[in-house]
Amino acid sequence: MPPMIEFWFDFASTYSYPAAMRLEAAAREHGRAVAWRPFLLGPIFQAQGWNDSPFNLYPAKGRYMWRDMERLCAARGLPFRRPSVFPRNGLLPARVICAADGADWVPDFVRRIYTANFAEDRDIADAGVVCDCLTGLTDDPETAVATAGEPDVKARLRAQTERAVALGIFGAPSFTVGGELFWGNERLETALAWPPEDEENAHG
Repeated sequence: MPPMIEFWFDFASTYSYPAAMRLEAAAREHGRAVAWRPFLLGPIFQAQGWNDSPFNLYPAKGRYMWRDMERLCAARGLPFRRPSVFPRNGLLPARVICAADGADWVPDFVRRIYTANFAEDRDIADAGVVCDCLTGLTDDPETAVATAGEPDVKARLRAQTERAVALGIFGAPSFTVGGELFWGNERLETALAWPPEDEENAHG
């Protein structure tokens, strides 16, 4: 059976948006199960001496990224609107996922949050917006949002961010298959094809 792919993402990450929107279908084609792993880029960036997104700190890089996102989303038929605030705080929806502990609705929720941020220019830090994204997925969106504030849930997200650091993750989206790390939306197919047959045979 092919190994599971872990998808590491931050809701503020631009390139995580197209990755999240296509991951589940692509993984299904490869017979792969997906583990959805929200984490926080902020502490990782701070450890590198950044107090903001590198796309804001380096304007030329930011201009390129926004144009690249327009091209990429147009090519994939994804709606895109540059957020009026960037980066937005994705802490609350990330905690909602940690509290959900692998619930079946998590992939749909992830896609709704990314759509809210990068297609509808909505504030994903707002509890009302997060509740809207949960509507129809869980019987009690308000309770799901309230549970996200509990200390053990906060600890889970911190631990997940620490695990990301331990795995060598420095940006999003990232994918891990076994001990192998792949960074960037364009590396999704490479991650799904890992390990190559010759490597599998060598360890078989």
